[in-house]
Amino acid sequence: MTSLAINKQSLIFTGKYIAGIAFTFLIALLGSLLAMFPGLNHVGQLACAIIIAVIYRQVFGYPDILRKGITFSTQKLLRLAIILYGLKLNIATVFHEGWGLLIRDAFVIALAIGLTMWLAKVFKADKSISLLLGVGTGVCGAAAIAAVAPIVKAKEEDTAIGVGIIALMGTIFAIVYTILRPLLPLIPADYGIWSGISLHELAHVAIAAEPAGEDALAIALLAKLGRVFLLVPLCFLLIYIMKRKNNRQQAGNKVAFPWFLLGFILMSIFGSYVLGHAIPVSSDVMGATATATTWILTAAMVGLGLNVSLKDLRARALKPLLAMGITSVVLSIVAYFMV
Repeated sequence: MTSLAINKQSLIFTGKYIAGIAFTFLIALLGSLLAMFPGLNHVGQLACAIIIAVIYRQVFGYPDILRKGITFSTQKLLRLAIILYGLKLNIATVFHEGWGLLIRDAFVIALAIGLTMWLAKVFKADKSISLLLGVGTGVCGAAAIAAVAPIVKAKEEDTAIGVGIIALMGTIFAIVYTILRPLLPLIPADYGIWSGISLHELAHVAIAAEPAGEDALAIALLAKLGRVFLLVPLCFLLIYIMKRKNNRQQAGNKVAFPWFLLGFILMSIFGSYVLGHAIPVSSDVMGATATATTWILTAAMVGLGLNVSLKDLRARALKPLLAMGITSVVLSIVAYFMV
């Protein structure tokens, strides 16, 4: 084979990579535009993009010619998004002001995962999707699901289903919280704590707490960041459990260490103790980084959404959804009395 032919094949291969990645960002853009419509603005870019990706898959099928680039977004960009997500976690603030909240956060996570998995057993629901939903409910929604999925060897389809359900349910609960707020005998700070320790995503916490004022929003985000912080020990616990499970089954498959988790920890430390201290940065730069993280995570989730087959969705997702819904209601009630 001549060097000209090799170069041509290489260009075609690279072109497919770039086209596949660009395709995921295109759908992410469409999701962003869709999220601007009234009502859907509460659902958010991530959920809208996943919905578009799932619909595209059912109507047009999986774009096999773009598979390489889509897989890159699904795997590599997803890990990059998790690493960058670490900048949102200010460890110093959690340690300095949030020990009481951290204890409640740990209880909430244990309750969410334990109750979801127990209900999944009762309903005979899919264990993989249920576990992802339990983690997403207890910790920090899509980011937690994305971090845990490779550890528990979840299928890409299961991950996409879990993220979609979390985004939808979390949005519903956030809206319900804002409706209930004027009716509840809670001062703004307590309402903020309730929102922070019980709602699913950072965005959902912000939606629910913002109408109660700046103080409520600040304490709500602090409570939520405590749950994000606990994602790290939870991942290591799951690694230990998976290794023990494999040893008992004498399985040849080893649990791969999620190196991106170290990146998440390092970025958290960097953002907590270096940025704004040794290296001054403006709020505009931090805002741009947060926006980029959202776009990268959305593009990655689009790749997952393209792997979802609705033929299997009804059979596998309804029971985990029921388990997660009941857990979310119980969690809200329990968290209310913990405030």
